[in-house]
Amino acid sequence: MSVLFAVSPVLVIFLLMTWGKRPADVAGAIGWVYTAVLALLVFRTSWEVVLVGSLAGIVASFPISLMVVTSIFQINVMEEAGAIRRLAAFMKTLASDHRAVQVMLVNVGIGTLLAALGATPVSILPPIMLALGYGAFVAVALPAIGYDALCTYALLGVPVVVFADVAKGITGHEFAPADVGLYFARYMPVVTSLIALSMLWLVGGWREVRRGWYVALLTGLTAGFVAIGMNVGGLPTMTGIVAGIAVVAVLLLFLRLTGRRVVDRTPLTDDDLASERSMGLGRAALPWILLVVFSVLTNYDRIGLYRIFFERLSMPLEIVPGRPDKLRMLWQAYTWVLVATLVAIPFYRMGGAGLRAAARKTWKRAPRPAFAAAVYFAIAFVLNHSGKVPGSGGAWAMNPDGGSNMVQVVAEGSAALFRGAYAGVAAFLGLLGGFISGSETSSIAMLTKLHFETVRLAFAGATPERILSASLLVAAASAIGGGLASVISPAKLQNAAAVIDRIGLEGKVIRSTAVVAAIMVLGVALLTFVFLAWF
Repeated sequence: MSVLFAVSPVLVIFLLMTWGKRPADVAGAIGWVYTAVLALLVFRTSWEVVLVGSLAGIVASFPISLMVVTSIFQINVMEEAGAIRRLAAFMKTLASDHRAVQVMLVNVGIGTLLAALGATPVSILPPIMLALGYGAFVAVALPAIGYDALCTYALLGVPVVVFADVAKGITGHEFAPADVGLYFARYMPVVTSLIALSMLWLVGGWREVRRGWYVALLTGLTAGFVAIGMNVGGLPTMTGIVAGIAVVAVLLLFLRLTGRRVVDRTPLTDDDLASERSMGLGRAALPWILLVVFSVLTNYDRIGLYRIFFERLSMPLEIVPGRPDKLRMLWQAYTWVLVATLVAIPFYRMGGAGLRAAARKTWKRAPRPAFAAAVYFAIAFVLNHSGKVPGSGGAWAMNPDGGSNMVQVVAEGSAALFRGAYAGVAAFLGLLGGFISGSETSSIAMLTKLHFETVRLAFAGATPERILSASLLVAAASAIGGGLASVISPAKLQNAAAVIDRIGLEGKVIRSTAVVAAIMVLGVALLTFVFLAWF
C-alpha cells in the first residue's frame, strides 16, 4: 500500500492530463497540493520541509523556468522586428528537389539549432513545412520529433546542466556538465538515426523510408557523433548548436556532390520577397549569432571566463539546510539569451510600439510555461525530502515517529520487482515523466533520485564506482526518454497545431507518434543494457 501511495502523485498528474484534459501547469499545481498533503499525512513530513523544499525546487528550476521567459522574450522581439519572417523565407529555399534532405535539413538540422539557441521549433517550423507543400499532419508532427534526440542539449544544454546539479545533490560528488554529458551522448548516434528514419515514415510510410534511408542515417550519425565529440571536448552546452550546424553543412554538401540544387527560390511568396528586401539574413539572425559567441566565451575553458562564472562566481544559496545550491546566474544560458536580445534590439531599429508589443506577448505567453517548469521541480523536491523533519542544528533528518521517504519506498519496490531489468524500465519511466511534465528537464528533476536509489538497491554488492556509473547511465536513459516525449506532448503538439490554425489535429498526431515514441524508447532501453554490459 505504501508503494501505491508513493507513486500516486505521478498517477494523479497523468490522469489529470489525459482523462481530465488539464494543461500541464494546472495539473502540476493540483499535483503539488496533492503531493504536499500526502507527504504531510501519510509519510510524516513537516510543514517546514514541504514549504522550504518546494521553494528550493522552484529556485532549482531557474535554468529552465527563467530560460523559458528569456527565450520567449527573444522570439517575440524577433517576431516584432520581422526577423522570424526573414529567417523563415530563407528556410523555404533549401533543398526543394530532394524530399528526404529537405525534411532532415529543416526539422533535424535547423530544428536542433533553433532548440539549442532557445527558440521553439514547434512554433517556427510548422508554417514553413506547409509552405513547402507538406500536409498539416506532417507539419505538426515533424518539428516536434525532429530535435527530440538532441533535446538533451536544447536551451544551451540546460537538461545536462540540471542533471549535473541534481546528481551532485544526490551523491555529494561535484559534477560539471562535461562529467555527465557523455552518458547522454553515447546514445545519440543510434537514437538520432531512429528519429530520422521515423520522420521519413511519417512523411510517406515505408516507401519514403526506402527512398531516403541513407539520408536519414547520414543525418543521424552526423548529429550523434558530433554530440560525442563535443562532450569529449568538454563543451556539452554547445552540442546542439554545433550538431545542428553540422547536419545542415553535411546535407548541403551531399546535395552539391550529387548534383542537386541547394537553393530554390520558387517557393517564395511576395511577402517572403518583401521580408528579404527589408532585412539582411545576418541581421535577422543576430541574437542567435551573438548567443553562439557568448556561449563559446563562457563555456570554453581555455578562454578563462568559464572558471570565473562557473566556479568563482557560483553564487551559492542555501535553502535546504546544509545543501547550498549554486545559482551561477552569470554563467546560465538565460542571462546570455537576455543579453543577446538586448544587444540586438538597436540593430533591429525597433520603435517603442514594437518593443511594447514584444513585452505584452511575453507577459501573455511566458508565465504559464515558466510556472509549469517550476512546479514540477517543487513536486520533485517534496518527493525527495518526504519523511523528514527539522533536526538538531536545523538540519533535516528522517522523522523518528514513523517518517518514510516516498522515493525510497518506490525504489525498494522497483528493485524487488524488476531487479536488473530496471535499467530498461527507467527509459519508459522517463517517457512518462516527459509526457506528464512536458519537459525533459522537469522529468530529470522528478525521477533522477528514484533511479539512483533503485540502482543502488538492484546492484547491491557491486563496487561504489560501478554503482555510480550505472546510476548515471540509467538516469541518463530516463532523461532521454523524457526528451523523446516531445512527440507525444499535448502542449507542444497543440502549440504546433495552433500556429497553422489546425487545433484538434494534435490528437491524431499523438495516436500515430505514440508507437514511434515507444519504439525509440525501446531502443534506448536495449542500448542501456548493452552499455551496462560493456562498461
